[in-house]
This record gives sequence, structure tokens and C-alpha cells, in this order.
Amino acid sequence: MRLIGLDHGAKRIGVAVGDTETGMAFARPAIKRRNLDHDLALVGELCTTEGATVVVIGLPLLLDGTEGAQAAAARAFGERLERIGLQVAYEDERLTSWEAERQSSAQGRHPRRDSGEIDSAAARLILQQYLDARPPTPFRPEETE
Repeated sequence: MRLIGLDHGAKRIGVAVGDTETGMAFARPAIKRRNLDHDLALVGELCTTEGATVVVIGLPLLLDGTEGAQAAAARAFGERLERIGLQVAYEDERLTSWEAERQSSAQGRHPRRDSGEIDSAAARLILQQYLDARPPTPFRPEETE
């Protein structure tokens, strides 16, 4: 099963694509936010292109584990995705942007913050964390017939 991972932000939405069969997630170009309808349409198109019906949204919990304003915004976005027919799951995203920046620096890369690369790297970490918490789904050829 294909999944889309999102790092929901005010200016950009980091994007990743993963698969329950392989248990792997890969970053994709971030979405530059314009307005809610535009953003929802792009996520919907991405799901169609990738054959995904599940979207995993990073939930930016506060360090004490409670939800603040950013978590409420991520949940509101998720509710809108559900209205267009997508399944939505949430994954704790605390410190994923920091970790994405750390990994990038360790590789000798220093992308500009506004490039969206860090946002999508964070989305990959969110989706990978979600996939790692679940057993892989074996491929069954008879299910595709």
C-alpha cells in the first residue's frame, strides 16, 4: 500500500512517499502553500498519481506531549483531506525538522530553508517513523488481479 507523508507548515508542506511492502519512505518536492483549496488539490493529485489513499500528517506536539495551535492546524488540514475521500493518520513529528537539518549537515549539505528540502526531509522522517512502527505488508499478487 502506498502512503503519502506530510510535514504541514504555514509556508510549505513537506512531502514524502512510502510503501508498506518495502517499509521505506522517500522525500518528494515540497508544496509551496497558496491557499487551502490549492493545497488540498495538489495533495489529492499527488495521492492519485502515487496510488495512495492514506496520508500520514506530522502532528507537531509540544515537548510535553500536548497539542498546541500548530497541531490544531495540522488536524484541521487532515479533516479537510478526509472530506475529499482520503484516509488520514497522524504521527508525532517532534524534532523531525531539527533531525532533517542535522542529517543534511552531516552529509555536508546546507539547503536554503525556503527550498522546501528540509520540509520534505522531515516528511520522510515522519512517514518512516510511521512505517517503522508497523509490520511490513507482504505483496500478494492475487490481490492485484
